[in-house]
Amino acid sequence: MNDPRDFIAHEAALLDARRFDDWLALFADDGHYWVPLLGAAQADPFSHNSLAYEDRLLLQLRVERLKNPRAHSQHPASHSQHVLQPSRIEEEAADEVHLRTPFLYIEARGDDQILLSGTARHHLVRTPTGWSIREKRIDLLNAARALPAIQLFI
Repeated sequence: MNDPRDFIAHEAALLDARRFDDWLALFADDGHYWVPLLGAAQADPFSHNSLAYEDRLLLQLRVERLKNPRAHSQHPASHSQHVLQPSRIEEEAADEVHLRTPFLYIEARGDDQILLSGTARHHLVRTPTGWSIREKRIDLLNAARALPAIQLFI
């Protein structure tokens, strides 16, 4: 898929289908998944705490935990639904692009359901096989408030 906006929709669909290995394969070797505690106001993941700042190794460990039949937090299993507004390209160069995608995220487990909203910011790099995620940043609306446990990936 050549259009990076289609890539963003595909990524969300993989998460909603619980295809976590396929989702993880979208990340570059040096890719990161970041959820700042201060939302859009946080400039980097090092000067302040984050809700999550994970490289590929930590993402792989989370994916393995989600797949493990002994993972207590996944009985019953969590499911998600991403509702995306159209992605906007903010910066574009020959082999990389930065996109901004407002979203609603619903996560359900058993009778419980949570709703989060915010903006996803993707830094994608072009590889011989297509786009890869160098960084996925999730700026949650009101991120610093007390949040419920988020089991999956926003």
